[in-house]
Amino acid sequence: MQGDTVIAAGTQGCYKVKICAQFPQAKKYCFDLNATIAEMIWQQMSHWTCLLKALLFSLLLQPLMTQPSIITQPNFVLLLADDLGIGDVGCYGNDTIRTPNIDRLAREGVKLTQHISAAPLCTPSRAAFLTGRYPIRSGKWHLGVNCEHRNDHCHHPLNHGFDYFYGMPFTLISDCQTTEEPEMDRAFRRKVWLYTQMIALATLTTALGKLTGLFSVHWKTVTCLALFSLLFFVSWFSSYGFVRYWNCIIMRNHEVTEQPMVTERTTSFILREAISFIERNKHKPFLLFLSFLHSHTPLLTSEKFLGKSSHGLYGDNVEEMDWMVGQVLDAIDREGLKKNTLVYFASDHGGWLERQEGKRQLGGWNGIYRGGKAMGGWEGGIRVPGIFRWPGVLPAGKVISEPTSLMDIYPTVVHLAGGVVPQDRVIDGRDLMPLLQGTVEHSEHKFLFHYCGTHLHAVRWHQKDSGAVWKAHYVTPNFRPLGAGACYDRGFCPCFGEGVTHHDPPLLFDLSRDPSESQPLSADTELLFDTVIKRIGRAIEEHRRTLTAVPQQLSVYNIIWKPWLQPCCGMFPFCWCDKESDDKLADL
Repeated sequence: MQGDTVIAAGTQGCYKVKICAQFPQAKKYCFDLNATIAEMIWQQMSHWTCLLKALLFSLLLQPLMTQPSIITQPNFVLLLADDLGIGDVGCYGNDTIRTPNIDRLAREGVKLTQHISAAPLCTPSRAAFLTGRYPIRSGKWHLGVNCEHRNDHCHHPLNHGFDYFYGMPFTLISDCQTTEEPEMDRAFRRKVWLYTQMIALATLTTALGKLTGLFSVHWKTVTCLALFSLLFFVSWFSSYGFVRYWNCIIMRNHEVTEQPMVTERTTSFILREAISFIERNKHKPFLLFLSFLHSHTPLLTSEKFLGKSSHGLYGDNVEEMDWMVGQVLDAIDREGLKKNTLVYFASDHGGWLERQEGKRQLGGWNGIYRGGKAMGGWEGGIRVPGIFRWPGVLPAGKVISEPTSLMDIYPTVVHLAGGVVPQDRVIDGRDLMPLLQGTVEHSEHKFLFHYCGTHLHAVRWHQKDSGAVWKAHYVTPNFRPLGAGACYDRGFCPCFGEGVTHHDPPLLFDLSRDPSESQPLSADTELLFDTVIKRIGRAIEEHRRTLTAVPQQLSVYNIIWKPWLQPCCGMFPFCWCDKESDDKLADL
């Protein structure tokens, strides 16, 4: 599974009351208060008129930065990279790939060093990010756009709380670029192509045998064989032969604007939409979720960034993404929104180690951490960059090493927006503001559960009284070849079956002493081994009691292509359009 790449954004209102005061020999001063404070003031107006005037005057003379404890409803800009390794960013230790804009965020805000993805794969991780819940609770991992009919759009982001959408509703794959080899179901396509050739050869041989009299066969048999060969070919080629047209599309809200997408300009259009949204909504609170196509393969990189980094195409791609971050930050500053905008940057999971092309590494680097994308509970697949910036509210240059999760973003945003998290379901994320502001010492997470698909691979326990962070691995993937640090023979590490090893007793690490998970502990080397394993075991039992069965949504019927649900710009099957204009790029 790979990631959905979208830009989705929403707006939210707030209720305020304007207070005005006229001072002798001075101009009239006005400012806004929230409704609750205003009521309290006006109730006491008759008794405290003079005191009120003095208070208003002092407030007007003081700069806003002297009142950091008053948190008003901010704007939210959520920036999420795709497949970016924690070791790819300068402020996390990389000194060869240039990421000055992400580094600037860290200098001006709070950097998390133990920020954990809820899954080592794109789609379940993003589902957890958007819902604040472990993906095992939802079952449905992919967004898509349809349900029963092509125009229903029931899984579209506009039906999940967003007011505006621009981007790819489906997965970015190498099929989207004409210069790349097909990626979707590559092994299966090779098989059906081989079968097609065999059937066609049998048909041709039969026809030649009939014509030359080598063997006796009815023409009806030859005709039926030829029709079967044609139908077999059409049955799979109608889907896989046009993947670029069916999957690689751009939508604005419910409208398909590019089919297929023109990858050479996709980055520019996405950036244009993000900046335009900020400019259109600068006078009211807004939320912008910018989900980068970078650094997922194929590595869509503009020509001006090609060959500029020290790490080939992957480095070029990361540096372009950093430039995009800078453009968004500049737009925020330009519109005077810096001090009332919470900016968050992260990656959906770690870098993809197996993604190679010959000797070229097309995946990311996970620093000192073991493993990577799709590898269950290993740190390299789930420990990601996590940076918050909100000048005047969050301290600048602060580093926090407490365990936090991408699931925490949902309750944090809900709280700051003045909402309440749903009470009819389990929310696994926690509000991060007390930790970010320094009013508490520890995060609220005691245990974090690390799944690979529906299989629990590892559990993290933060023993707050001692400062230890224990992690027990119950299942780990088998790396190939032997001694390697990834599943190079498969391209992806499996979650179950013959490709994994079950550990009893589990592998135990103390991440506070061994963050790279290089030295597993045992009862002989760690006095607390049995105590820790038993405590984590009880936590797993408690966690599983909170899980409820969800419908199976990844059945064969649900995942196969259905022509009647295919988004189409034009008349199906002649789906093609280009409603974007190159002239719009002149504004950037």
